[in-house]
Amino acid sequence: MTDPLTQDPPEATEEAQAATKQAVFNAAERLFALHGFQNVSVRDITAEAKVNLASVNYHFGSKDSLLFEIFRKRTAELNRERARMLHEAAAQDGAKPTVRDILRAYFTPPLRWASPDNDRRISMQFIIRARSEGNAEMREVLRNDVSHLERFANALMAARPDLPKEDVYWRLHFVLGMIHNNRFAEFDRLHHLSGGITREQDVERLLSRMLDFAEAGFMA
Repeated sequence: MTDPLTQDPPEATEEAQAATKQAVFNAAERLFALHGFQNVSVRDITAEAKVNLASVNYHFGSKDSLLFEIFRKRTAELNRERARMLHEAAAQDGAKPTVRDILRAYFTPPLRWASPDNDRRISMQFIIRARSEGNAEMREVLRNDVSHLERFANALMAARPDLPKEDVYWRLHFVLGMIHNNRFAEFDRLHHLSGGITREQDVERLLSRMLDFAEAGFMA
């Protein structure tokens, strides 16, 4: 008997194959983001995408390969947005953006993606999951691929040439923690602590608060 998990889907046009692949990608991203990597099966993905059970293996090779493809694509998109904003800040400020401009370029894309009213929030939830639940390939990238951070470290060193490089790296490290802990879905503890006065639903106001704090850390 032919194994339906390894059998190629029926022949289809190139356009139909591309549509099927995208449907699998979108369904997997959503399910992984909402339910976790270990709690979603290949059958769950294909049922959500309404495609042949063989589609995951046919288009991506395996569930792990599909996971990594989503991770690779979404992190690349996020970091391209950051790089574009940093480039625009440099062009506007004569190739030497301020500390606040640099931090704004780093903070803004993930913060806007995570907003409850943004269609990209699922992609941001997936990236967040990857930090805690990612497979070995993802963990390797998270540990060792720092190319997107180097441009920000270099820009911060140019903006604060008086600071020792070691201090810049440490302060950037602390700033990165702000991104990982400032998510709209995880503010409940802060709301309870403050008696409700910290309810902040506006992305731009939240961004301003984060920039005030992070910028101060580089100006001390």
